[in-house]
Amino acid sequence: MHRNLEMPHSASVVTGIMQPTEQVPFLVSKNYGRRTTFRLVPLDKMFPKKVLGKSSYGGRYKKEGCFDIWPRFFFFSNPYGRANRKERDRRGKGGGGGRGGGGGGGGGYRDRVGGGSSGGGGGRNRSGWFKVTIPHGRKYDKKWLLTALQSICSLHIPAVQYHVDHNRVHFYVDDSSVVSALQKCSHKITDTDGYKVEVHVNPSAPPSFMLSDLKPEHLEHLKQCMAKRFDGSQQALDLNNILTDPDLVSQNIQVVLNRKTNMEAVIKIIEQNIPELTCLNLSNNRIHKLDELAELVTKVPNLKTLNLSHNELKSDRELDKLKGLKLVELWLTKNPLCDLFKDHASYIRSDGDDLPPPIGFDVETPTTIPPYLLKLLYCRYYSIYDSGDRQPLLDAYHDGASLSLTTPYSTQNPSRSSLGEYHKDSRNLKRLKDSTIRFRLLKHTRLNVVAFLNELPKTQHDIASLNVDVNTYTNTLLSFTVSGVFKEVAVDGKSRESTMAFSRVFITVPAGSTGLCIVNDQLFIRMATTEEIRRAFVAPAPTPSSSPVPTLTAPQQEMLTAFSLKSGMNLEWSQKCLQDNEWDFNRAAQIFTQLKTEGKIPDVAFIK
Repeated sequence: MHRNLEMPHSASVVTGIMQPTEQVPFLVSKNYGRRTTFRLVPLDKMFPKKVLGKSSYGGRYKKEGCFDIWPRFFFFSNPYGRANRKERDRRGKGGGGGRGGGGGGGGGYRDRVGGGSSGGGGGRNRSGWFKVTIPHGRKYDKKWLLTALQSICSLHIPAVQYHVDHNRVHFYVDDSSVVSALQKCSHKITDTDGYKVEVHVNPSAPPSFMLSDLKPEHLEHLKQCMAKRFDGSQQALDLNNILTDPDLVSQNIQVVLNRKTNMEAVIKIIEQNIPELTCLNLSNNRIHKLDELAELVTKVPNLKTLNLSHNELKSDRELDKLKGLKLVELWLTKNPLCDLFKDHASYIRSDGDDLPPPIGFDVETPTTIPPYLLKLLYCRYYSIYDSGDRQPLLDAYHDGASLSLTTPYSTQNPSRSSLGEYHKDSRNLKRLKDSTIRFRLLKHTRLNVVAFLNELPKTQHDIASLNVDVNTYTNTLLSFTVSGVFKEVAVDGKSRESTMAFSRVFITVPAGSTGLCIVNDQLFIRMATTEEIRRAFVAPAPTPSSSPVPTLTAPQQEMLTAFSLKSGMNLEWSQKCLQDNEWDFNRAAQIFTQLKTEGKIPDVAFIK
């Protein structure tokens, strides 16, 4: 005999309480609009007895084919549910993972213990925080537990909001590297009872204290803490790693300076109590934005030194927010943005150490350019350029260097010209109107520049024909033009008949102790004129070493001979070196020794 139970839509839960020996038939539900009807059907009518054994519900098989249900059993019904969702209504629904977040927990059958604690789906942990759980951690002393973990973990463990919940210990960390180290600590610590300490780490929302502002009593403790960290004689405030300050931790106060409200509270205390501050240390506070620090411009106008080292600043755009400050020192050590700057020669101070003023050349007077030094630079460049391998020119170019090649505009067929090899890469703006092609022919970065130079025909430059003109010169920039003639060298080593002329504009900047590096290279190549061809590659008349130079005085002749013997250079280059140094023998010898050590003197200077 079947019995029907009807419920109106307002009823959503039916609870049955049975005795341990009460036999409950199988329950079948069916939806009719907003009504849900249950039918109690004996199990022997639903299933053959041979398939009934020990129940997965915890009951045991009886001779009538029913289940022995233990003390309490709950039936849940959704009055708005659909008929084809019986199985899901019978099971507990797993928690749904939010968009981009962690997946929900798995559901369990409603007569059992609930489903899994956490789902595996979802995206990355966007909060950056992780919750560390120590099962049975209540029995451990906090100091002993953290010391034991620290003895195994290679990184410092900032246990944020350490607390005990039931029998477990919880705390938070926000460093993925510390998380990896903590995961390796599990089952590696043995307590006094011989049990292994387990360490569970899971992604988490930020700790609860981060979701609220500092309370008034907390602000008073913070003010006292800052007073202890203030040095009145230097007008300096040290807030390095204030999150772990013992005075604040003992009061269970967490000051996180990468949080807007906390940083604003600190700046307000500074404004009200020490507006004449000149030095502020905010290192090791995981600061990743500087929006709040922009207020220092008006509230702390005398600030000269700001230490932001060991933080999380990733872009130099954040520094734009500090433009109004008249800083003398800005410390950015161990911030991700430091990887963006490789030209250390532009620094005035580095990690607290004074550096020499940035200069463009290794000379004593940065306001003048010795022609001797400049000639060494371009002669060294073309000695490599004319060698079989141009790859060493990588050291001559800046990482962001650019190069363009141009040939004269002509209506003739380029293939018939000796410039055919260069014409295909020519960026002559009178010939090219397409901006896309113009951009493609402009070589960017030093790797692409040198790769392009390696593809150009092998050459032999007439060093004697080279002329240099300085266009612009400051302590941080030098622009000069080199012009002359060259020939292409065939694979068999023989020179071709055609002689070409070139003009090349180099824009260079200082490159630390190595001299100069090229940031822009503009090469113009044309066919040489008849006069240039006539004078090209004509060996100069040898200068007899025993014959004094007619224009020199007797003391200068003696100095020239002595300098040539001491340096090993020929008379021509020795005379240039002495002339460029105003015939100061000791100064010329010092410059020569320095340049020779750096490998900047070309081999041609030693040919006698």
